[in-house]
Amino acid sequence: MKQDYTAEKIFTGIEWIYNQAIITEEKIIADIIPASAIPTQIPITHFEKSIIAPAFIDLQIYGASGKLFSVFPETDALDKLKDYCEKGGAAYCMPTAATNTIEVFYRCIDAIREYWSNGGEGILGLHLEGPWINSIKRGAHIESLIHSPTIKEVTDLLNYGKGVVKIITLAPEVCSEEVIGLILSHDIIISAGHSNATYQEAQTGFKNGITTVTHLYNAMSALQHRQPGLAGAVMDDDKIFSSIIPDGHHVDFAAIRIAKKIMKERLFVITDAVTATDKGPYPHEMEGDKYVASGILSGSALTMNKAVKNLVEHVGIDLEEALRMCSLYPAQVMKFENKLGKIAVGYNADMVVLNKDLDTISVLRH
Repeated sequence: MKQDYTAEKIFTGIEWIYNQAIITEEKIIADIIPASAIPTQIPITHFEKSIIAPAFIDLQIYGASGKLFSVFPETDALDKLKDYCEKGGAAYCMPTAATNTIEVFYRCIDAIREYWSNGGEGILGLHLEGPWINSIKRGAHIESLIHSPTIKEVTDLLNYGKGVVKIITLAPEVCSEEVIGLILSHDIIISAGHSNATYQEAQTGFKNGITTVTHLYNAMSALQHRQPGLAGAVMDDDKIFSSIIPDGHHVDFAAIRIAKKIMKERLFVITDAVTATDKGPYPHEMEGDKYVASGILSGSALTMNKAVKNLVEHVGIDLEEALRMCSLYPAQVMKFENKLGKIAVGYNADMVVLNKDLDTISVLRH
């Protein structure tokens, strides 16, 4: 069935358009036409004083509503995660499990498979953050579980998680070139993070196929004038993307502004959101509007629409670019740029409706 949507203005992911209507059919954007030319037989939904934009995509989030996914690797936790993301304007998300046992990772893989088999939507796959990271930059990760991987461990995990594991965050300096090549052969995106890599080690990782960096500035070797580190390496390589957490706690807003000037369209948003829990090895506790574990900053309380607000109000980024950082650029990271991140004919009909205060009114999914 065809459905028509109009609003005060529409952001396509490329430009603003006015007095236009989006016609959807069978989960796809079928046409974009002048609002005055809408056929009378097509139902119209108009959003007054609102914006329609491409739905957001959150590639790193750990849990919601009291259920951290790694503690509750079950479909109910994924339902809660999806609901939380939609309230923030994200139609798609990547549940993430921080450094843990391989058995926990396997259960997370099982839960996502079950979720998909039951017709669940919005979950893109699994992001594994650790345990193949550098303990020096572990942040709130569990030191006793951090280690360099063996070929057998990697092979077993990748075979078990085939089709589910989509991103792995690792420290390139603790993983061999053979391990990195093996992961890439399974069509998994490698993101460098929780890493103390030198500039040269980071550049070697990029040359070996690492395409992304996890939460710029946080838990990585810093940009210093004699040791540019991982932060300097990603800023200096015009092919590498990086996520960033714009909550005002993980990164100073001025530091985001500086990185944005350098990295431009290579910088994208993640929430890195967790949820309060006293179960499992990560006792996340709300402190103000952020989470801590054992006194260490451990996750945000962000939603994607709040991230957009922060980028506009505190960083000084134009609204259209802030929207792209939450939609188009994550789609490009995942190589989904031909179906997500834009409002265009042939793209998935996944859109967010925001009011003038950038609060989420609705996520349109068909």
